[in-house]
Amino acid sequence: MSAILKSGKLPMKRRMRGITLIELMVIVAVVAILGSLAVGSYRNYLIRAQRTEARMALLRIQAAQEKFFLQNNRYATDGQLTLSPPAGLGISRTTENGNYTLRLQTDSNGNRYRAVATATGGQTRDIAACRVLSIDQDGNKEPAANPECWR
Repeated sequence: MSAILKSGKLPMKRRMRGITLIELMVIVAVVAILGSLAVGSYRNYLIRAQRTEARMALLRIQAAQEKFFLQNNRYATDGQLTLSPPAGLGISRTTENGNYTLRLQTDSNGNRYRAVATATGGQTRDIAACRVLSIDQDGNKEPAANPECWR
């Protein structure tokens, strides 16, 4: 009975048990905002990380082309991309997780080539400059104007 004041009301500490609906809604709003920022950042991170798949595939093509050149005195054509060595490079037309398609462009003599990786599926949400990556026989990487694409 000592907890009841002379006015007949309970002290403040005993009456407040829990949170109000407004406080709950503020907490939900803050969590939703933080969640949307985190999901956006994570998607951007995934897209940048999956660019590595294209870079590695292009570097594999470059190494395979040099080996093919040593054996045949010319670079392989796009039709020879998937053929097993020694008739071709033995490389799939898509990257390991299917985020990029691969193709070769060669000159008529087979002295020059350009390997191209083009974004497909969810990877097309990447920035426009990094949707198509390429490398040639001299190691020139495109897009050269945006070096972040090759980092």
